[in-house]
Amino acid sequence: MVLEFAGEAIWWRGPAPFIFVPVPADLSAEIKAISSRVTYGWGVIPVKAQIGDTEYTTSLFPKDGLYLVPIKLKVQKAENVNVGEVVTIRIEIVSART
Repeated sequence: MVLEFAGEAIWWRGPAPFIFVPVPADLSAEIKAISSRVTYGWGVIPVKAQIGDTEYTTSLFPKDGLYLVPIKLKVQKAENVNVGEVVTIRIEIVSART
């Protein structure tokens, strides 16, 4: 499953790196529908992500009925992502069971 969307970068004092982009509700629902097949535990889902020219691997975190995409520090720096900015992000869900 490949999804692309725009969202506002938010700060959350959860797991580092502390800047995340929430997946929109409709897309979060699509992810939730397949989550049991792709999670590696605790509802966390592995993904390949891309912002601008920077690709990286990470995991979606469930929070308040949505999923959050962590923006690694190297991506924040490379793509100049700051809290409050709207960024376009592409994610590809990869099965943890492969």
